[in-house]
Amino acid sequence: MPFSYLNKDQQPVGYSYSIALRVVDDIKRRLNLPTLTVKNVMVHVVEPQYVVNNQVDLECGSTAHLSDRDPLVAFSNSFFTYGIRMAVKKKSGIRNYYDDLAGKTVATTAGTSDERLLRQLSMQKKLNLRIIATRDHAEAFAALKSDRAVAFVMDDPLLGKIAQEGAASSEYTVTGDSLANETYTCMTRKGDPAFKQIVDDVIGGMQRSGEATKLYDTWCMQPIPPDGINLQFPLSAEMKALFAHPNDHPID
Repeated sequence: MPFSYLNKDQQPVGYSYSIALRVVDDIKRRLNLPTLTVKNVMVHVVEPQYVVNNQVDLECGSTAHLSDRDPLVAFSNSFFTYGIRMAVKKKSGIRNYYDDLAGKTVATTAGTSDERLLRQLSMQKKLNLRIIATRDHAEAFAALKSDRAVAFVMDDPLLGKIAQEGAASSEYTVTGDSLANETYTCMTRKGDPAFKQIVDDVIGGMQRSGEATKLYDTWCMQPIPPDGINLQFPLSAEMKALFAHPNDHPID
């Protein structure tokens, strides 16, 4: 949430899922195949092998474009920029990565760039972090909730829901200087430039026309399913710059 997730009817919805559907619509139009069948495949976090092994043609979720992934898959124009921060319990007093996390247990989601950056940070700064790498975001938050970890480190838009979820809004906060800045993008197969171009054209067109701004407002500044939570995550200066100048460049 809010990028690609299941609603109460177990149907996929979200900001990046909507972008994927726009790509499908464009393919149907270009190929004159209005009845083209689309199959949704659920993947956990970042799994490039689904694209590499031809199990999916297009992955649009919350996948970071990192340069070390370029040999495996092709990345579309970016559709979201963000920082990596942490959710903590307000009573913990934790406010900064370097000073407050040393020697403590921290949760993040396995296989993400967040896990890699946390391990690098621990070694470089000699923080001696004990890192719990969980299967998914829900398990990482559960570690924080049960006090098995003092912080859940993740992309800040994904942490926004935690800080506003019912009673949790008075118990948790998203804090800390950004550990890194990254971009979300869609993954396609290597060696298929024509398909990548279609995805790039759709994303770039949405951004230049203002459609992407409206879509962003729908999913990041308005109540969204399944519980009507408003993430209140305003369009940043970096996002406005991206929409003005669409590109597929990684930040790292």
